[in-house]
Amino acid sequence: MLNFQEKVSFIWSIAEILRGPFKPDDYGKVVLPMAVLRRFDCVLEETKDAVLQKYEQFKNLPEESRDEILNREAKQKFSNISKYDFSKLLSDADNIADNLRDYINGFSKTARDIIEYFDFDKQIEKMERNDLLYLVVKRFSEIDLHPEVVSNVEMGYLFEELIRRFSEHAEAGDHYTPREVVRLMVNLLFLEDEDILTKSGITQTLYDSCAGTGGMGSVAQEYLKELNPTAELEFFAQEINEESYAICKADILIKGEEARNIRFGNTLSNDAFSDMKFDYLITNPPYGVEWKPAEKAVKEEYENLGFNGRFGAGLPRISDGQLLFLQHLVSKMKPVTKDNPKGSRLAIIMNGSPLFTGDAGSGESEIRRYLIENDLVEGIVAMPNDLFYNTGISTYIWILINNKNPLRKGKIQLVNAVHLYQKMKKSMGNKRNELSEEHIHEIVRMYGDLKEGEHVKIFDNEDFGYHKITVERPLRLNFKIDEERINRLYDQTAFDNLSKSRKKGEAGLKEIELGEQQQRNILEALLSIKSDVLYKNREEFTKMLKKLFKEKNIAISSPLLKAILNALSEKDETADICKDSKGNPEPDTDLRDTENVPLKEDIHEYFEREVKPHVPDAWIDESKTKVGYEIPFTRHFYQYTALRSSEVIKEEIKALEESILEKLKKVMG
Repeated sequence: MLNFQEKVSFIWSIAEILRGPFKPDDYGKVVLPMAVLRRFDCVLEETKDAVLQKYEQFKNLPEESRDEILNREAKQKFSNISKYDFSKLLSDADNIADNLRDYINGFSKTARDIIEYFDFDKQIEKMERNDLLYLVVKRFSEIDLHPEVVSNVEMGYLFEELIRRFSEHAEAGDHYTPREVVRLMVNLLFLEDEDILTKSGITQTLYDSCAGTGGMGSVAQEYLKELNPTAELEFFAQEINEESYAICKADILIKGEEARNIRFGNTLSNDAFSDMKFDYLITNPPYGVEWKPAEKAVKEEYENLGFNGRFGAGLPRISDGQLLFLQHLVSKMKPVTKDNPKGSRLAIIMNGSPLFTGDAGSGESEIRRYLIENDLVEGIVAMPNDLFYNTGISTYIWILINNKNPLRKGKIQLVNAVHLYQKMKKSMGNKRNELSEEHIHEIVRMYGDLKEGEHVKIFDNEDFGYHKITVERPLRLNFKIDEERINRLYDQTAFDNLSKSRKKGEAGLKEIELGEQQQRNILEALLSIKSDVLYKNREEFTKMLKKLFKEKNIAISSPLLKAILNALSEKDETADICKDSKGNPEPDTDLRDTENVPLKEDIHEYFEREVKPHVPDAWIDESKTKVGYEIPFTRHFYQYTALRSSEVIKEEIKALEESILEKLKKVMG
């Protein structure tokens, strides 16, 4: 097995053995932990005997101390004290289940914890029950997964390709970000950082809040080593999927890095690195996935801590948590200080929703406002469609930094790279397109040049902001007392409730009787002055009604008077303006409208120019003005395509008709 695809196919063929007792969706529960165990086995093979001898010498020590000694002997961050390995397991077929458990329990604590996250014991029992366990172990013993044969990066590819096959219906971005997309993100992440790319012996930190199997960290480390072999990139990550977490941690362990840097849990509800900040941050959060499981914790943090917590800028709608992950990453950026003048840099890939979802004042808009007004957004790159295995939707890479290059201060760069892709020879799920190295270089060049062109636009931060103003128009009503309008009184809650009571027994009946009497009194009073006269001034009409009820000795509360006025009124553009108690025009809610005024434009100048000529009696309700932010990416790159002329279409139809007639003649003979 020389190439990657052969290795994938071989392991996939082992999965096929499980067909029948296991559903295809459950293959991963066997294959993934077995692949991790086999890789551990290959790594420890060379030092196995030496470790067992050392164990006999120190077996009475506490586990933690013993593990430390044995790990050094194994030349790894883990070791195994079981007498079994994959080859010895096969020599006792009758007891293979018990022996495999003994082998797993022989691992040092860190490695053992990883296997436990797979909940593998159930699968051992099921395979044993169905006479599959020996065959699966035998097949895995036939593939060499030692890092010298299968590099850590290649192993990451292998795991994620298997996960892709086992999780065809996973959420978009849930597990797998194509490696070429990660490579582009990493290129953009390190683009302007000369220190990490050139400085000898430099150590920096990278954090991924939705790590999956740790692919982003692996690609970032690989890329950095290519450019600066002496640099170290310490990877930290959190992951909520148990299998992905276990694979990620296993990979770190085999690399000889700190396994405690990889932590399990829901990042939104339980920040596993609450006391840490990082130099670089990178992630691919799930798209359009509810954050309801973390809702209680997130809302409590938002309400109790505000900007001292992670979500001070606002909360997006419950159906999509992408902007929560972005805020979380921003909270992990190192502040700019004398000791750390460059701050932190962040790359996140999201779908189109975070660009524009949410009106002014909404959680999404407020989050964008915070990011843009604090000059954190450096640039956004629009990616081609059909790059991901489980979604074909549009995606965008956001680059954020808290200490911009002077040329970029107060600016946001948009790069439209939707045309830069090549078709794959063979589709993989929804993934039909891929980025070549040339495409990556071209996108990085366009981004780094910072020059406007057909595919690059540069804007001031304020260009994405607007004032949402509320435009009011006055309420104009006419009034008439005729049978039709009087009958509408029963549609008014305040009038209808007169004949109802919450009291029980006699007291309730008495209240209903009094209410019904009041209804009759009001109706009789109104019918006594009914006419076809149309009143166009509410103030005068109200005075007349009050006088009528006073003469009839009918007590009318304010809510009841309002209900009577509502029943007897109709909208009328020719009527006088209705005014409130202070003499100000009362707005007509049906005519209320809003306008989005660019931040760079004066609200009142815009209003006089764009609104007043069409509705001279309108005004702005200043108390309702809100600031909003959105990034209408596609609008800025829209190119008009002229419609074909009717003559051209007519000729095409004519040619088509002739072609159809010719074919019909042949068919009909």
